Amino acid sequence: MRRLPIGVDNFKTIIDKNMYYIDKTMWIKDIIDEQFVLYPRPRRFGKTLNMSMLYYFFSNKEKANAYLFDNLEIHKDKEAMKHQNQYPVIFITLKDMKNNTFEKQLSMYDELIQNTVGRNKELLASQILDEKEKSKLNNFYYGTKDEIDLQNALTFIVHCLERHYHQKVIILIDEYDVPLQCAYEYGYYDEMVNFLRNVFSSALKTNTALEKGILTGCLRISKESIFTGLNNFKTYSILELKSSQYFGFTLSEVKELLQYYGLEKYIQEVKEWYDGYLFGDTEIYNPWSSLMYVDRKLQKESLQPISFWANTSGNDIVINYIKNGDQALHDEFELLMQGKAITKEIKPELTYRDMDDINNIYSFLLMTGYLKVHKEIKPNEEYELIIPNQEVYKIYDRSFMDYFNEIKRQSKNELIALFHEEEVKKAQSLLNDILDRSISYYDNYESFYHGFLIGLFQDLEVTSNKESGDGRFDLEILPRRLDGTVVIIECKHSATLDDLIDDSKKAAEQIVNKRYLSNAKYQKYHKSVGYGISFYKKQCYITKA
Repeated sequence: MRRLPIGVDNFKTIIDKNMYYIDKTMWIKDIIDEQFVLYPRPRRFGKTLNMSMLYYFFSNKEKANAYLFDNLEIHKDKEAMKHQNQYPVIFITLKDMKNNTFEKQLSMYDELIQNTVGRNKELLASQILDEKEKSKLNNFYYGTKDEIDLQNALTFIVHCLERHYHQKVIILIDEYDVPLQCAYEYGYYDEMVNFLRNVFSSALKTNTALEKGILTGCLRISKESIFTGLNNFKTYSILELKSSQYFGFTLSEVKELLQYYGLEKYIQEVKEWYDGYLFGDTEIYNPWSSLMYVDRKLQKESLQPISFWANTSGNDIVINYIKNGDQALHDEFELLMQGKAITKEIKPELTYRDMDDINNIYSFLLMTGYLKVHKEIKPNEEYELIIPNQEVYKIYDRSFMDYFNEIKRQSKNELIALFHEEEVKKAQSLLNDILDRSISYYDNYESFYHGFLIGLFQDLEVTSNKESGDGRFDLEILPRRLDGTVVIIECKHSATLDDLIDDSKKAAEQIVNKRYLSNAKYQKYHKSVGYGISFYKKQCYITKA
């Protein structure tokens, strides 16, 4: 049984070690027809592995590894195979450029350039390049701190390769937008945009030595900010049909995967948790999570599916939107979490600054894999969006709970203090604010609000549904000190907004009529107070008993 390639994104390693490989080599045929193209896909959808595959296929330094493709689909295409190992190739990944200053990013990019020259050391002794060119390559090899030199380094190396080999060069740039995301987060976005704009402009726009340039990333950054003037530059996003099946796993590929490991009976479970993406018109499964699921089942079949994707980096985008979004955004998120669709205009080209604009939130969530297209309303403009699967649902759910826990931490002490001080209106206002900002009212029943209040005060000494007087109260909150105040709460769920006040009064009367405050154990405390609280959706009304 072949080993699963979990965490392995080097094509040669997977083939040489006979790991399980889902054949994506026909993507090469698409690439042969392209010149400058970007493939934006969510994280963990196989971008780096695919770029590694391109490198081993096209690179003239990898002729000894031509056998890697012998038993794969592309080997059957005679026209495509004419391109195998025919080009000088530069393969750079920017996925580790996650530093908190521009200076550190330049240093890391300098290391990438040093490594690129190091992988092409034959240039340093080339009989075709002149001494000035070789001297400049040496400077790059030993490192430079000059920003202008670094901006032009990639282009210069490409020209040297083209002259040395008499063959135009292919550039592969993986995760091109990672430095931009970090620059946005740490406050040096303008500097990073300017730097990369100059790198890409010289390398892709005016570079006559270039055969083709292939880029991957999570987002399609707008041409105005990065790819200025690249009129022949194409982008195949998740909304496009071209190459839609080459990132992530298709249904047939997942079925074959499960069948190979004897887990075919779990196809429905895998579908519910890790399917749901739509790239072009192709149904796509999350490849990382599908592999992790199989690995988990092979360890022990009784283990239940979990959100593997949530345990990788990058979920801050959802958390930040939940924390900073207004009520309208929260309401829409709650509709999504109830399995409903929302209709939104989608902007395919973005800058990281656009993340701050509420009108672009859903574009980011769609492009990064947190939503999927359910239906196209207006071609290339407006779409119905839904949460793709259970795995992504768990990310929203966890993010909402983290957000709600933060609200509780900030508000619970103030709320209990207002109850102690019998500041009814202020307590009502604060509780309404907590409700307004909290997770959805999935169940409009007393039991839901009962549990809501227990969760809110869970760090205090809370008891529920215990006998007192002539009945059972909903909540009892005891103070930690004898000079404190006992709080008794009776909850009601109102059928309509108009019933809110009357139901609150009835709850308060119940506290009095059933003598909840007469419990002998309360006598040792400073005082005890009761409140009837009625709820309707995200509103409440409080009456003192």
